[in-house]
Amino acid sequence: MNRNRQIMLIINPISGTGNKRGLAEFAVKRMSQLGYDTDVLFTTGRGDATRFAKEAISKNYYAVLAAGGDGTINETAAALCDSNVVLGIIPAGSGNGFARHLNIPIDPIQSFEIIAENNVTDCDYCTVNGFPFFCTFGVGFDATVSEKFAKQNKRGKFMYVKSAFSEFINYAPQTYVITANGKTFTEKAFIVACCNASQYGNNAYIAPRASITDGLIDVTIVHSGTPLDAAMVGVDLFTGYIDRNTMIHTFRAPAVTISRTSEGPVHLDGEPLIMPHEMSVECHHKGLKVFIPKKDIPFRPIITPINSMWSDFKIAISNIFRKQ
Repeated sequence: MNRNRQIMLIINPISGTGNKRGLAEFAVKRMSQLGYDTDVLFTTGRGDATRFAKEAISKNYYAVLAAGGDGTINETAAALCDSNVVLGIIPAGSGNGFARHLNIPIDPIQSFEIIAENNVTDCDYCTVNGFPFFCTFGVGFDATVSEKFAKQNKRGKFMYVKSAFSEFINYAPQTYVITANGKTFTEKAFIVACCNASQYGNNAYIAPRASITDGLIDVTIVHSGTPLDAAMVGVDLFTGYIDRNTMIHTFRAPAVTISRTSEGPVHLDGEPLIMPHEMSVECHHKGLKVFIPKKDIPFRPIITPINSMWSDFKIAISNIFRKQ
């Protein structure tokens, strides 16, 4: 078997809210048309995607396609870092932040056309205390919300917003000591987000100008304020103007150290985790090979979010007719 024409597809059957029925059959057929043999594997629990992807590396597969949300993408990509195996993203989750940043269609079927283009780019990835992330790492309010959201039986935008509102009422900002670019400063903050990509997912742009090829971490610090201030930050989060909000402090650095008074919750690509009081964040330049669209679409505030939401709407309508 020619392993250079071999692809592994990893499907998380319970990610997101959509039905993945028929996805495996479609993938095998579409990849066969392109001259690839495809092995399909389904995850049944945490860690499966990483284990499967490591197997693909050991067998010299050309690429591993991950069908799921940002958590599935994280697990798969974690194994592929610093290897020659290419990551393919098949968005099938709730937020799909990494796919959205790369302008990959948020429709599993359409996203295979990005694989067909075979345009591979060396992208950055980041680590915090050795744990990899590919979109965002955060401490503060967003980490607390991620922890609560993970415990919900249902997924989707509504449940995430519900979790956020319930936590917002009683959440108290924390004090952080941050070291970056040779400087140390103290911030009392609502959120400290370290970003490789531009958004959390669902078109929520926490670092609109972030690049996954510049070798730098985009750090967004959201300060505490009044409920009205928080509402404006929320609006700017979805319009792409958050980096111009007076409640926000942003900077870029190849590495960042964040300290707090004690251990507590964090999130990596939306997945909650408990970490110690000191966290060392580092960008690994061009350490991950990824299929991305050939056409580069620059980010534009308001315009890009509107176009993305319109695309989401058209995909939702298409899926309704596809199921009939």
